[in-house]
Amino acid sequence: MTPGARANQAGKILESNVDAVLTAYEYFQIGSHITKEYLLNASLLNKRYGKQVGIGNGIYNTALKVDFYVIGTPTIPGGLIIECKWQESGGSVDEKFPYLNLNIQEYYPAPTIVVIGGEGMRGGAIDWLKQQVKHNHNLLAVYTLDRFIAWANKNF
Repeated sequence: MTPGARANQAGKILESNVDAVLTAYEYFQIGSHITKEYLLNASLLNKRYGKQVGIGNGIYNTALKVDFYVIGTPTIPGGLIIECKWQESGGSVDEKFPYLNLNIQEYYPAPTIVVIGGEGMRGGAIDWLKQQVKHNHNLLAVYTLDRFIAWANKNF
């Protein structure tokens, strides 16, 4: 398996853990590669989510998809976006944090949590992203998977 394929697989494993948390708290996945409008209009299910949800265009005027868009969270009833970022070894994921942060601030339609994993991100990059929570009204938190689970235990 190539390093890129291995990294892609590890990212999917992180996403599957977030998926398991949502399922454990009785959220129902209504689809994958759906639009925000479709998710918002599926009102028969109070606790629902979509994966790879199209939310419109971002800072480059290109289509944006978010990893998870969750509806029905008791503390955030209008919707919650969850983004997963994995970096096992040196690479470019952490270099994309400014792009992610600006899109969250300017174009994401709901508060967002970023779940990070792996040991390859530069510490300064993670610290920088965590500091953006103070400046970005739409960035709720940056968590490792275990901290996200602890947050979900209190908020889902």
